[in-house]
Amino acid sequence: MSVMERPDPLPGPGQLLVKVLRCGICGSDLHVRDHCDHWGRMMKSQGYRASIGSDQEMVFGHEFSAEVIDAGPGTRTRLKPGTAVVALPLIRRGLDIELLGLSAHSPGAYAERVVVQETMTMPIPNGLPAADAALTDPMATGLHAVLRGEVTRKDVAIVIGCGPVGLAVICMLKAKGVSKIIASDFSPVRRAMAEHCGATLVVNPGKESPYAQWRELGFINDVAGAFELGMSSKEQLDQFPFPWWHLWSVGERLGIGKTRPIIFECVGVPGILQSIIASAPQFSRIVVVGVCMQTDAIEPAMAINKEIDIRFSLGYTPLDFRQALHMMAEGKVDAAPLITGTVGLHGVESVFDMLAKAPDQVKILIDPSSEAVIL
Repeated sequence: MSVMERPDPLPGPGQLLVKVLRCGICGSDLHVRDHCDHWGRMMKSQGYRASIGSDQEMVFGHEFSAEVIDAGPGTRTRLKPGTAVVALPLIRRGLDIELLGLSAHSPGAYAERVVVQETMTMPIPNGLPAADAALTDPMATGLHAVLRGEVTRKDVAIVIGCGPVGLAVICMLKAKGVSKIIASDFSPVRRAMAEHCGATLVVNPGKESPYAQWRELGFINDVAGAFELGMSSKEQLDQFPFPWWHLWSVGERLGIGKTRPIIFECVGVPGILQSIIASAPQFSRIVVVGVCMQTDAIEPAMAINKEIDIRFSLGYTPLDFRQALHMMAEGKVDAAPLITGTVGLHGVESVFDMLAKAPDQVKILIDPSSEAVIL
């Protein structure tokens, strides 16, 4: 990684030129740096035609806050120069849509200036600080994961991994009124942060399983328990003077019988998903949020025996993005504690190396106007 002078980017029609105020260093950036070619091949196989590879120069940075400088030719924008904004990292390049910071032709916000799509840009409301606003992307990712999990207030949520995304999930679970949130992480700093964000129980997985309370929470923890549930339910229904199958159908519609935790996998390294499948209670719903770049293996028969529901969560929608931004601006979510440091552009490489080894760091921001090279 290196800092270099490049020509100022030029906005096209429907685009804005903005001055970067803060940009977050995302776990995806760390993964792509180490697995760039693999990621590029995978994305290309799924129809993403942007050029990305370890032999090309790329400017990372897709979670940022900024200030409007100018608009492209013919752009009739509602966002005047000087307006503080955030933007979804999507931009039109001809007939294609590319990801800012994850394409050789669409530079991201590890820079002083960046071009954004006007329709994907939103003003920062209520004077929300630029540093907090730069967390809109990870907070929207957390919100989308919670929505994918279809979590209700009465559900038990278990968050595995308390990095930026795991903490964002916890913040959003709390904002949604979920009363039982269990968080698991090896780092005492991150466990403390998870508690601050709203976790009701934090555990060190080196000493205690996050699923240890399964009996008190009413979960079934093995196949024998599932067999017992089926047989005892039928035996009890046989005692009523009505057809048992009608009563069973009513019970299923009302959600009577099965109880399950909603488990959020927020680590993204090989082996984590299988370890959750092996340890989780029967009927668990797993939402995979952590981005694992390597090929991984699971044991499907074990997931089948537990009738585990596995869902994957990709980023967020424009609505999720706006909702996350306004939840922070209205004080419903406090994301500021996630920020553990700020550096200038010249400090980015050392921070990348540190983040790979420092479990006590969470979200480090880049301030392009800063000369800081260490935290």
